Amino acid sequence: MGEKPLDLIELWSLYGDMLWEPGHHKRCCQGYIAELQYIADKHGIQSIGNDLTNTIRGALRRKGNKNSTINRKLSCLSKLLRKHYNDGHIDKLPDLRKYPERKGRIRFLSKEEQSSLFAVLDAIDRKFGDLSRFLVSTGSRFGEAQKLRWPDVNSETATFWETKSGFPRSVPLTTQAQDALSSARLRCGSLAGPFHDIDYQNFRYAWRKAKERCGLGNDKQVVPHILRHTCASRLAQSGIDIRHIQEFLGHRTLSMTVKYAHLAPKNLAGCASVLEIYE
Repeated sequence: MGEKPLDLIELWSLYGDMLWEPGHHKRCCQGYIAELQYIADKHGIQSIGNDLTNTIRGALRRKGNKNSTINRKLSCLSKLLRKHYNDGHIDKLPDLRKYPERKGRIRFLSKEEQSSLFAVLDAIDRKFGDLSRFLVSTGSRFGEAQKLRWPDVNSETATFWETKSGFPRSVPLTTQAQDALSSARLRCGSLAGPFHDIDYQNFRYAWRKAKERCGLGNDKQVVPHILRHTCASRLAQSGIDIRHIQEFLGHRTLSMTVKYAHLAPKNLAGCASVLEIYE
């Protein structure tokens, strides 16, 4: 079976709409594929094989990309190439193994940081403050909250039907989340959902302005997704079982949730007393 010359942009045009839902993540992946095609062209790579992936790894390393960033880009490439392979257009897949990633410190907001950020977001536009309160109280992703519809909400729970994992989930609502929804209903009750009027790019712009005003402008980890980390970290610190946190966040596998486990309170004092018996 003959292989066609490499053209990742063409593969994106063939499979992009099929494999990725519209939104911010899809736009990021499209940018990654364009970057990888540029690397292939620059180094004269004309076919799909290990020469392609080795060249990409080396080029991204030289640019200073971390393992996690390289893995995200390779994951997009893998998704395209696997579809191309399954359709019978290439004989075999190249080496697409991921790099090991360091388990770095999980950044989450303190109560004081959260209070300051939300106050500024309210001042910019109350809808951004409402959304942030809802995200930190439910652990939901922006896309999940943005697609939420009024029939999916009642006085006690919110049900997310469109999720990253592909499985719907319902979460109980805190008083803060209920207040955010009540405020949203007053603002845009005629819309299909509480946050349908919020564009992600506008939210990010408001978030960056709030960061600057709160003195957090240089902290690269304080991005909107930190609200989800903050929710998960608070659950773990309060002693909630790790499997319950997994279900609450909608993680497909427990391994995705385990990174919060070390935050859980531990009663290790008895360990020392047991060991002392043998001393």
